[in-house]
Amino acid sequence: MKSVGVTQRVEIVPGYGERRDCLDQAWTKFLISCDLLPVLLPNVAEAALALCEKSRVAGLLLTGGNDLAALGGDAPERDETENALLDFAERQSLPVLGVCRGMQVIQQRAGTPLHRVEGHVAQRQLIRINDAPAEVNSYHHFGAFESQPPLDVWAIADDGVVKAIRHSAKPMTGIMWHPERCSPFRAADVELFRQVFGVQ
Repeated sequence: MKSVGVTQRVEIVPGYGERRDCLDQAWTKFLISCDLLPVLLPNVAEAALALCEKSRVAGLLLTGGNDLAALGGDAPERDETENALLDFAERQSLPVLGVCRGMQVIQQRAGTPLHRVEGHVAQRQLIRINDAPAEVNSYHHFGAFESQPPLDVWAIADDGVVKAIRHSAKPMTGIMWHPERCSPFRAADVELFRQVFGVQ
């Protein structure tokens, strides 16, 4: 079973004066179903990088939650950590899969403009994946209507919002739906994760 570094959302708990890292347990269940073992990464860049090196992770998963700081988000430490992890992944030639916010981090680094979008918070949404109709979920308020090279689009919504991207030369993929929130898990999502992270 391959280990994959997994980023976490930042939850602000005013009553305790704490900023907590957390991850839905559904992610662990989904990754195990893909024969992947999650290594949970803190939103402290130095510690996250050290943990990736010590654990010899086979790739990175950037999860959802928290808007990007540039879009008004309240977790700049997460932006810093995930960008440092992307630098690390590029140096090590590790595969990266970004989900929702994670895809937006990848898009932002490529210079893709992100805008507030309407109608993209729904348990079921019909989109086109590789030009074929597919039903997914959607839980985002920001999105892109275009893609900057070297990112190629392979899924799109009816209103033109980009729903999935791939880097043309590096092992980097992004999707805007949440595979961990499906019950049962979609076979296509399990196959995607296994393919991205090289699970035989």
